[in-house]
Amino acid sequence: MKASRIAAAGAAAVSAVLAVSAPAFAHVSVQPEGEAAKGGYAVVDFKVPNERDNASTNQVEVNFPTDHPLASVMPQPLDGWSVKVTKTKLAKPLTMHGEKISEAVSKVTWTATGKGIEPGFFQKFPLSVGALPEDTDELVFKAIQTYDNKEVVRWIEPQKSGQEEPENPAPVLTLSEASADGHHGSSGTVKDASDTSTAAAPASSTSASSADSSDTTARVLGVVGIVVGAAGVAYGVLAGRRRTEA
Repeated sequence: MKASRIAAAGAAAVSAVLAVSAPAFAHVSVQPEGEAAKGGYAVVDFKVPNERDNASTNQVEVNFPTDHPLASVMPQPLDGWSVKVTKTKLAKPLTMHGEKISEAVSKVTWTATGKGIEPGFFQKFPLSVGALPEDTDELVFKAIQTYDNKEVVRWIEPQKSGQEEPENPAPVLTLSEASADGHHGSSGTVKDASDTSTAAAPASSTSASSADSSDTTARVLGVVGIVVGAAGVAYGVLAGRRRTEA
């Protein structure tokens, strides 16, 4: 009987740890392939995991920041997905390379033409973007994930300083400083931005490996927490048993 109680207590500890740690692994995020330097162009990947066991993601919408608009946004074709880029008139035109830009991309929408993102999988949605602003350290996007059962998840909550991560955090792209020689990572022309996807391709595997390494580390720490928690519960039960027998 006491052995079964210990087993039950250990199972409860495992469930509690998993319940706390699981959400940290699954949310829409954005990472550059290589680096995203201020004033330059970059290829960025929006990573979208499927969090459901009984539905597939069939649409992903990414809304762009209005306080730091991007004039050039070019999607990479993806098998099984159609893509639509929506532009909006700017209240204040931008000046890029001596040319006035009166509109900027407000959102990009991917719609599945096949199975979409099935349970247990994730999908990366690459974009070539620029020119990146020079007066901020990050860009905050708002993503909307739609499932084929009509469920909609809004990844739009900003991360507030000193507070825990919100339940549905908005994807945040961290910008790096331009290099000392004045270059901004990728070339500063719209034409070269399209070539960035090719130039940055080798960095993609490094970025993916780094992300996978971080995920693996988090999972290992989670397993360690599970083992420590279960051991603590079992020790407490055994200690109580000894006191009772004494």
